Amino acid sequence: MARPRGTDRTPGPASSRAQSCCLRRCHPQRPDSASTTYRISRREVGVFRFLAVVLLFGAVAVSQGREFCPNGCTCDDDTLVVSCVGANLDVIPIALNPSIQRIVLKENRIKNVDAAAFQFYGDLRNVDLSSNHLLTIPNGSFEAQKQLVELHLKHNKISALSERTFQGLKSLTVLILRDNYLETLQDGLFGSLTKLEELDLGQNRISKIEAGAFRKLAALRVLYLDDNQLRAVPSPALAPLTALAELHIGWNAFSTLPDDAFKGLERLAVLDAMGAGLNNVSDGAFRGLGALRTLKLGGNKLREVPTRQLAVLSRLEELTLGQNAFPVLRSGAFQGLSNLKKLDVSGAKLLTTVERGAFSDNANLETLVLNSNKRLSVLEDGALAGLPNLRHLMLRDNAFTTFSESLVAWGELRRLDLSENPVACDCGLLWLAEVLAPRNASPVVCAQPAESRGRALRGMSADELGCAFSDPRKQALLATLCATGLALLTGLALVLYYRCRRRVRDALKDYKWKNRAISRKEHEYQKTFSDEEYIVRAAHAQHQHQQAQVAAGIKPIPVTEL
Repeated sequence: MARPRGTDRTPGPASSRAQSCCLRRCHPQRPDSASTTYRISRREVGVFRFLAVVLLFGAVAVSQGREFCPNGCTCDDDTLVVSCVGANLDVIPIALNPSIQRIVLKENRIKNVDAAAFQFYGDLRNVDLSSNHLLTIPNGSFEAQKQLVELHLKHNKISALSERTFQGLKSLTVLILRDNYLETLQDGLFGSLTKLEELDLGQNRISKIEAGAFRKLAALRVLYLDDNQLRAVPSPALAPLTALAELHIGWNAFSTLPDDAFKGLERLAVLDAMGAGLNNVSDGAFRGLGALRTLKLGGNKLREVPTRQLAVLSRLEELTLGQNAFPVLRSGAFQGLSNLKKLDVSGAKLLTTVERGAFSDNANLETLVLNSNKRLSVLEDGALAGLPNLRHLMLRDNAFTTFSESLVAWGELRRLDLSENPVACDCGLLWLAEVLAPRNASPVVCAQPAESRGRALRGMSADELGCAFSDPRKQALLATLCATGLALLTGLALVLYYRCRRRVRDALKDYKWKNRAISRKEHEYQKTFSDEEYIVRAAHAQHQHQQAQVAAGIKPIPVTEL
């Protein structure tokens, strides 16, 4: 007989779950020792599972003759390089070829470095964990990497490090920690990195560096401390770095460079203090930097070129001074820098004039860059005189309306840039049009007159520049010829005079003597007779003349007819 609906009391699955749920709500169980033991056992199970996965991958790799390579990665067993750039990884892969030497894990989502993550890769020489989400590096994370040479941790969120962070990295030469959240460098922080040669701590939030932070870094050659929050040069911390060759401390909050700011850095060759907020440089700021070759002081607040301070850097070859507040490059501004080869003064908003003799002490200058000085309109005659080695001249984006042909030996320049200036294209720049014609240089575009605006100066003819009948060079040639001809004529006249001067002198004497003699005779003749006697003698002579005519049969002419 069929059982009536609803009479079956055997609970089904749904009713069982409801009853058990009801029982849990009505009679909650307190955690006892058994449940605690159960939770601990689950943790142990997790560890065993992790180890089982590692062993499983290892067994699969051995059985298949290859290692596991995650999706989005490339694994090269020939070069022993694994690259997982932008592979969306959360953890460091642990089943790779244990012999790999380089692993690139850039641009992923890795937040932690497990203590055992790199234990399987004892041959690593290069690790790149840039652009991840790392917050910290656990102590001993790289203890097995005895051969690691480069460690890149750029662009993460690391805010704290300890003395044990880099423990075991006995061969490390390059450590990149740029663009993190570091604030303080404590004593002995890098004490285990005795072979470190390059340390990049730029773009952090470092405001304090303790005196012993770089202790034992005797091999360090390159140090980046730029773009931090330092308010003074950390001179005590830098002093032990006797092998340092490059120091980058720009983009901090300095106001001055005090005397002996870089004491002990006798091998320093490159000093970059761009954008360091400097408005004053003490006279002894660069004392002891006899080996310095490159100095960058651009982007500061200097009102004058620090001529006296720079003069001690006799071996300086490259100087950058742009984006400062000085209005003039004065005569002798770079005195003492006899080995200077490149000078860059670009982006100086107040610079208007370069005086005559500004580079008089820089005969070895090869490259001069004066770009983007919006008010620079005057290069005095002789401003570029005495630069026989100048080969690269950059005068782009200034306020020049014209250029002097005698300014520099234009034909000897290998590189010339005069573009983006408000040039007035007239007859006075015909020479420049011809200089630019054979060059593959940036175009010089005319700003005026109106009919030439927007045209390139290169290739413009004399007619187009308005000097078809007034070529200044032809005029100069004609004037030279006229002056030469006049000089020749004057010289010839002088030669003739000196050769014939005796004859001329004698002829003048004879002429003067004869004139004087004739004058004397007339004077004497006039003084021999009085006026009355002269009249009587004249009448007597007339009477004798008439008698002679009568005797000759000539009828005399009456006086009245005469």
